[in-house]
Amino acid sequence: MEHDVVDTLISPEGQLEVLSKAEVFKLLDTSQGGLYQIFRNCALAVLNCGSTIDDGKELLERYKSFEISIVQRERGIKLEIKGAPAIAFVDGKMIKGIHEHLFAVLRDIVFISSEVTDNPKFDMSRTEGITDSVFHILRNADVLQPQRNPNLVVCWGGHSINRIEYNYSKEVGYQMGLRDLDICTGCGPGAMKGPMKGATIGHAKQRLAGGRYLGISEPGIIAAESPNPIVNDLVIMPDIEKRLEAFVRTGHGIIVFPGGAGTAEEILYILGILLHPDNADMPYPLIFTGPETARDYFIQINQFIADTLGEEAQKRYKIIIDDPEMVAREMQLGIRQVREFRKSRSDAYYFNWLLKIDEEFQRPFRPTHENMRNLSLHKNQEKHLLAANLRRAFSGVVAGNVKDEGIRAIEKFGHFEIHGDAAIMGPMDALLSSFVAQSRMKLPGKAYTPCYRVIT
Repeated sequence: MEHDVVDTLISPEGQLEVLSKAEVFKLLDTSQGGLYQIFRNCALAVLNCGSTIDDGKELLERYKSFEISIVQRERGIKLEIKGAPAIAFVDGKMIKGIHEHLFAVLRDIVFISSEVTDNPKFDMSRTEGITDSVFHILRNADVLQPQRNPNLVVCWGGHSINRIEYNYSKEVGYQMGLRDLDICTGCGPGAMKGPMKGATIGHAKQRLAGGRYLGISEPGIIAAESPNPIVNDLVIMPDIEKRLEAFVRTGHGIIVFPGGAGTAEEILYILGILLHPDNADMPYPLIFTGPETARDYFIQINQFIADTLGEEAQKRYKIIIDDPEMVAREMQLGIRQVREFRKSRSDAYYFNWLLKIDEEFQRPFRPTHENMRNLSLHKNQEKHLLAANLRRAFSGVVAGNVKDEGIRAIEKFGHFEIHGDAAIMGPMDALLSSFVAQSRMKLPGKAYTPCYRVIT
């Protein structure tokens, strides 16, 4: 089947206007050590914004002829694009937000490759080195703004949510926008787009210029969650672990909307960090919310947390059903406490240095069949470490559902097998089954075949 495509030549506007010959060579290098494939795939995902594809493999196969190359001119660089999805253009001209995102992708891929990955200054075997790399990537993307009071709310939730849940996330975003709160999400569709859309209206009504809609992605997930053009700051982190760390270090509070395996992964990540003894006294507002129709969803999530991580974890969040105003007020109150806490300890408002993140949450996890089979899913370990391993299990399910590499591994070797104690596997199987039943694993209208098997 043929899909409408467009060829174009575009210039950067205000960022990364020049590249060295070595950088250009690496970006166009199609070998294993080159950057062409990762640059091409991220660029294609950005251009595919607004499409109904949430399958990395399907996207890459649909636009096989897509090419992007860098043209060196005496006055700087241009991007030559062939076979781009027509959805990114209006009357033959690329949408401005998408244009910006393409150069943000280029900026981050070049910076990570030349300044982080190949740089001995960052010791990636140590937790401080990893955090430092996250800080430098965010600073290079100009998203750390020291002059601002804390007001950045991270919103997590599914890319595959129904219209009622989407409208609710928009209403919550609107109430936060009215209260001068900015939004940070994973930048894709669904619960990542709704709060930003709502906040733009809230900010407009309050005549607030300079509202921030920060989107944080990574190469593995970006094809399934193409950045929506409301995002006015896009950052591509090297992997899911650094993406999650970027969320919790830049944000001042977190709101969780309904979602699937990816949302469960995010919940387990933040709870695992907050359960670390060093973070016991740290204020970090965490609210789970959705419309009345999502009440059962949060009952299931709450029960799963009770069954696996216990009462201590449940104390770290509030569940608010069907009350966008209360969510916004509670978040505003929580962020005030964050400000006082940071001020009293002379910690930066723009980056949470004091938050202790255990190395178990930072080490990149590759969801291979062997790694998934060998996860330690038992209660005979510290709670924050159990949370780290549960997060990895859900991360694997996400990879098998929507990431190109994960989908191909499932096609080749069959289901991921998840083993563990019956006391953990039972609740996990029930939760995953409920996500399947509620169509939270794939976009509506797509049949879902589980990529995993839970074994007790």
